[in-house]
Amino acid sequence: MIKIVPYDKSWPAQFNAEAAAIRKAFGSDALRIEHVGSTSVPGLAAKPVIDIQVSVASLEALVAYSESLAGLGYRHVPLGSFDLEYPFFQKPAQWPSTHHIHLCVLGDDQESRHLAFRDYLRSHPEVAAEYAQLKHGLAVAHDGNSRASRERYSLAKTGFIAWVLERALAARYPRPSE
Repeated sequence: MIKIVPYDKSWPAQFNAEAAAIRKAFGSDALRIEHVGSTSVPGLAAKPVIDIQVSVASLEALVAYSESLAGLGYRHVPLGSFDLEYPFFQKPAQWPSTHHIHLCVLGDDQESRHLAFRDYLRSHPEVAAEYAQLKHGLAVAHDGNSRASRERYSLAKTGFIAWVLERALAARYPRPSE
């Protein structure tokens, strides 16, 4: 079942603890570690999953990154050609997961788009509230008992996310001070 829960004030601390472990595992390869996704937006209802974006110089070392993350309990979830831009890892290996890691290249489009979305929601609580309402409705419509159902839930958010990103990028998010 896809469960949307009220914002939990412990989510930033959970991110910080996991980010410290990732920094230790990756060393200088982790150029930037950011809390992204709904749990990174104060006040936003979310699935209780900490999404983490780790920016690296190149994704060519994906096997080495996968091994480092496996040591922290993460499993790479192959996503075909999307692995060339934004490889995905989950912890624990079986659903439901508590943490997701997305790797990206520092300065690439995937990095900036996820930060822009997060920062726009942080700065626009009325838009974040609309997003929460959408997620609640979609969680009811999609049982989440299969990978396909979870993918349908995610895909159903695409239009809203595109709408937010259009506004965020037009307003020059992400901003360095965010």
